Amino acid sequence: MLGTMRAFWNDQRGIAMILVAIMLPVLVGFALLAIDMSRANGLHNDMQKGADAFALAMAAELDGNPDAITRANRARDNLLANANANTTKFSTSGNHLLGPADLTVTYLSGIPADDSIALNAAGVDANGHDWSTTDPKVAKFAEVTVNPTAFAAIFPASFLGGSNGFNVQTQAVAGFTNALCQFTPMFICNPYANIGALQTALSGTKKPMIWLKEQQGGASAQYGPGNYGFLSSPEGDKNTAAITEMFAVTNPPACYDQSGVTTRPGNIPPVDAGINTRFDIYDNGGPYKTDPSINPPAPNVRKGMVVSNAGKNNCSYSAPNSGQAKNYKALPRDNCFTSGTCAQAGVLGDGNWDFAGYWSVNHGNASTAGVTTSCGASPSRYCVYKYEINNPTLKSGQEATAPQCNTTTQGADRRLLYVAIIDCTANSVKGGGQTLPVQAFGSVFITEPAGGAPNADIYGEMQDISTLVGQGTLKKLQRNEAQLYR
Repeated sequence: MLGTMRAFWNDQRGIAMILVAIMLPVLVGFALLAIDMSRANGLHNDMQKGADAFALAMAAELDGNPDAITRANRARDNLLANANANTTKFSTSGNHLLGPADLTVTYLSGIPADDSIALNAAGVDANGHDWSTTDPKVAKFAEVTVNPTAFAAIFPASFLGGSNGFNVQTQAVAGFTNALCQFTPMFICNPYANIGALQTALSGTKKPMIWLKEQQGGASAQYGPGNYGFLSSPEGDKNTAAITEMFAVTNPPACYDQSGVTTRPGNIPPVDAGINTRFDIYDNGGPYKTDPSINPPAPNVRKGMVVSNAGKNNCSYSAPNSGQAKNYKALPRDNCFTSGTCAQAGVLGDGNWDFAGYWSVNHGNASTAGVTTSCGASPSRYCVYKYEINNPTLKSGQEATAPQCNTTTQGADRRLLYVAIIDCTANSVKGGGQTLPVQAFGSVFITEPAGGAPNADIYGEMQDISTLVGQGTLKKLQRNEAQLYR
């Protein structure tokens, strides 16, 4: 009997069955946990992709215009209507289509510099700072929070005193970046009350002229409508010669972000020598004499001036004498500049100019039907300028359309200056070293050669701004991106 009991005690057959019986619940539990974690991860990924898509679509509309938030909300609604793009799986509700009730959307004027500082759905960070805004002009980010979604676990956590389900929540923050590259380092003070008024002024075929004046009076002088100044380059503050060259070259090596530009400190002498290469006017020893491809003029340099020694190394231009004056006429300024009735202290025209007189002097009795068909009954100077380029057989007067000194030309946009438009009054612009928000980037068609010291005046016709009413002159320079920040 004792031997039988000892044999039974030492018999290990079937021990695996005991171990399996003990470990089976543990193995099944781990398997269920793995399945639950995979399902929860899938649900989280679906929700995060949805939040990212909404945030990016909405942020792409935040360009600072008065209807920016309206358009951002419309982008959200369009995505919500797309069932294939916004379905989440594995939630308690099964395959769930995200709807308006699932999202909390908050527009932000900024975000914490440190990503470790959390933002709640209302746009308040962990330090209590409220970044939310309802002003479309200052909304820079779209915060999208997908509300907590219930997830039912397979693992019976209730046996262990836990819960058989939990909530999954995601959040995304995206912002809009509008930058211009190959851009002249210049800003102008908005001559209108606001950017909306400027948009309205540029929406038709007739374009207003602006008399740009370099601010005088030192660093403490207040910039006003129509003043212009210079920007610090992303590569550092350039000296006068380098800035002048940036106004002469076809592709200045600089990009500027609409979120903010920095004004260049110090006084900069006039950069007319750089600007006027576009009119085929070069200082002594102009760079075209050694390489015609450097700083080429525009294909149309009509400016009411007489050429001497055309095609030679000492080629130059001068004002017509009294006997020649009737045969030379540059693109005229707006009539109000002659009458002294222009707006904003005389710096802002209304787009009414002597088209008939210009045409008569430069093209005689040639029909205007083609240009008015292309440019409208009240054409802009820029459109007339391009029409002359596109119609080389057009009857011409004493002054040739094409450059006579440097015949290596660039495209029609060579006579456009690209500028940052700033509300100088609201931002109290008084000198260099200020970082300022940009209302929009703009293009200005230079109608006549720029002035030198002491006044450094520039007359131009405003053409385009980087907003919804844009005419396309800025598209080749723009870098618009919506990107995720959180």
